[in-house]
Amino acid sequence: MQTRNKMLDDISKLMTNAMGVAQGAKDEAENAMKSMMDRWLADRDFVTREEFDAVRLMAQKAREENQSLKARLDALEAKE
Repeated sequence: MQTRNKMLDDISKLMTNAMGVAQGAKDEAENAMKSMMDRWLADRDFVTREEFDAVRLMAQKAREENQSLKARLDALEAKE
């Protein structure tokens, strides 16, 4: 017959509860850190990827138009 040791059962329960508390503390710390990072990022003037790509395309189009106009101006100046 196997007897259960009350002290070992109590230690086992204590360790199980400690692991639960540690997991809860980990989750709470992760949530706090995420909230802090979200607030920090919101305070910065970062742009989204979509905004960046849109402005990049606008700049590329403006550069191409500038090159085209420069070529036309050079051609007109060459005629004079």
